[in-house]
Amino acid sequence: MPNFCAAPNCTRKSTQSDLAFFRFPRDPRRCSLWVENCRREDLEDKTPDQLNKHYRLCAKHFEPSMICKTSPYRTVLKDNAVPTVFDLTSHLNNPHSRHRKRIKVLSDEELRKMTARIENCGEQEQLKNDTQNEAQFEEIEEDHPPITPQEKEVKDYLKSLFDILVLMGKQNIPLNGHGEEGVEESGAFTPSNFQSLLESRITAGDEVLRRRFEMTAVNVEYCPVTQQRQMLEVCESCLREELLREVRESRFFSLVTDEAVEISGEDHLPVFLRFVDESNNLREEFAGFLPCEEDEDAVFVSLHTEITEKWGLNLEYCRGQSHVNSGDYALKLKAVASKLMEKYPLAVCTPCSTCALNIWLAKALPLAGVQMVLGTLKIISSFFSKSPQLLSELENAIATIHQANEERADELREICRTQWIERHDAFEVAVDLLEPLLLCMDSVNGNANFSRHVAFEAYSISVNLEEFEFVVTLVVLKNALSFTRAFGKNLQGNTLDVFFAASSLTAVLHSLNEVMENIEVYHEFWFEEATNLAAKMEIPVKLPRLYLRQHRPEPGFELLPESYYKESLSIPLVSRVIQELKEIFSETHLKALKCLSLVPSVMGQMKFNTSEESNADLYRNDLPNPDTLPAELHCWRIKWKHRGKDVDLPSTIYQTLQLSEVKFFPNVYSFLRVLCTLPVIKVESSKYDCGRKRLRAYLSDTPANHRSKSLALLNINYEVRHDLDLMVDTYSKMYPEKADEQ
Repeated sequence: MPNFCAAPNCTRKSTQSDLAFFRFPRDPRRCSLWVENCRREDLEDKTPDQLNKHYRLCAKHFEPSMICKTSPYRTVLKDNAVPTVFDLTSHLNNPHSRHRKRIKVLSDEELRKMTARIENCGEQEQLKNDTQNEAQFEEIEEDHPPITPQEKEVKDYLKSLFDILVLMGKQNIPLNGHGEEGVEESGAFTPSNFQSLLESRITAGDEVLRRRFEMTAVNVEYCPVTQQRQMLEVCESCLREELLREVRESRFFSLVTDEAVEISGEDHLPVFLRFVDESNNLREEFAGFLPCEEDEDAVFVSLHTEITEKWGLNLEYCRGQSHVNSGDYALKLKAVASKLMEKYPLAVCTPCSTCALNIWLAKALPLAGVQMVLGTLKIISSFFSKSPQLLSELENAIATIHQANEERADELREICRTQWIERHDAFEVAVDLLEPLLLCMDSVNGNANFSRHVAFEAYSISVNLEEFEFVVTLVVLKNALSFTRAFGKNLQGNTLDVFFAASSLTAVLHSLNEVMENIEVYHEFWFEEATNLAAKMEIPVKLPRLYLRQHRPEPGFELLPESYYKESLSIPLVSRVIQELKEIFSETHLKALKCLSLVPSVMGQMKFNTSEESNADLYRNDLPNPDTLPAELHCWRIKWKHRGKDVDLPSTIYQTLQLSEVKFFPNVYSFLRVLCTLPVIKVESSKYDCGRKRLRAYLSDTPANHRSKSLALLNINYEVRHDLDLMVDTYSKMYPEKADEQ
């Protein structure tokens, strides 16, 4: 949404001008001066907080001396800046025109007092400014002498180096062109990519670099590896700060972590930040990696320190968190989430809108068989993404196995061309694909057209598929999570579906509790389905090999597979799913989801008979005027209930926030912006939901030994603007000894 200038007779807006727009100050005294000089009578009854959030003045209304350009991308006002340049007469040329921004007419006495005040303040301000300017001039001369030609050359040299590093990051060019470190000295390998780009830039005519290195020996590395890493850290810090500045301006945010990835031989957690920007767009941006510690307490301390101290974010404004991890990391992050909620109660833990609920639940289950199934499905998906020929083999296998049901065969072939392991019904699809998958793996393994490496991968996958433990675990997952499939699908649906999903949780839990009470009967059916499927693939029904190795049966005692899998799989799986649902859909989380009734389409579906007041206390301290909330909510309902016949009800939070009139309901506006940051709410625009896709592309395209945290941040956030001057200044402050050496 563009920013409009609040000054009378000024029609400028941010989308039609490169001018800077400034918020009204929060300081009551300065804010009253701005309002008085604007001569806008309708602004006089508004609080400084309301004016700061909803009104702007463009740079044309300030003296040039009041404006500072700190960088090519940032313009700020001086601390004592007051607007003084206004057009208060042009509307008189057309007395019949209607003006939304009416100019206050001053009496002679008011005009005389105002003139005297301005003159008096002007004299005092001028005296104060003269004194300050003299002191500042002396300080500048003493502390910041004019830059010398040598210092300018050093600065230009560092800018060239930073320019190369930024290019390498955004284009995903690793620092080294090979996997081993320190091999350049042997002469057996080409120089590093950084060195080669630097030489290419010199050849292309970079005079600063040429003068710097023209007397350097040919075999000397121009920029040492240590300095490269230090400069990369500066690039990462400056780029992240540009992103964090928007997060701080939006005030409220949520925290999302993804599956751990390997970088430089260590596991790291990708961290994303969700927030609503100035244009009311919900965004999920990649913010960096955090090292994975072995102990959950250490993970919490590392996460808290990184976000609060290094990134400068206030977790008091964190309104949601979601952790999409599996195995041991799922347990660690679950403990971290609990510690965060203890310290910051409103940082409610929710599922993530980018992960199907059934997949999220399966990842959270600390059962070895479940994690084996998830890992195998991930390997299978990666295997078939390597070659269309492999996918063609799978499609042929599907046609062979499901030749009696061509409709299902066609459906499965279409599904296989997608990321089917991320679907809500992924386990149901996997059961139907199990026979074709095993047939396909055997075919690839015996086909001379495929390489030995591909054949070995197919053989490794087939070994897992032929285990009865894999078959029975997959079947139990499919049946147990069928009760949450529709519920999870609604959570990733439109706003209306999410709202009603919050009310259907009780029914889901009731069904699962009924399964738990009659687990013997349900397990009998599930186990029979697994044995029938195993019989089709000629897989013997047996206990897991690991269990047989660890537990030698006593003579005369035989443990039946059905009893074993009931106690070790079905009972703990269903029990844990119930526990996870109760924990993740806490009372605070459900209250927040019920507040989605503020969206007009949900109101309409409920016949405008909603009562948000009972749940609104959750975010009462986040509202600008909480005392007026009941009256404002009543007006909000009446507005949409008595709308015109040609007015459609906005169906999402995003559509509602884009309405110009929503800012006349400041509490509703603030409420919706907070709700929007919850990780369970879907990001409407694909433009602001690509951080996770770019991360996956980076990890897929970059071998583990070539990955870099700093280069990854530059690559994934390549649209974020960078300021080379800021990078040089930051580097000089962080490493003054290096700058002196240059």
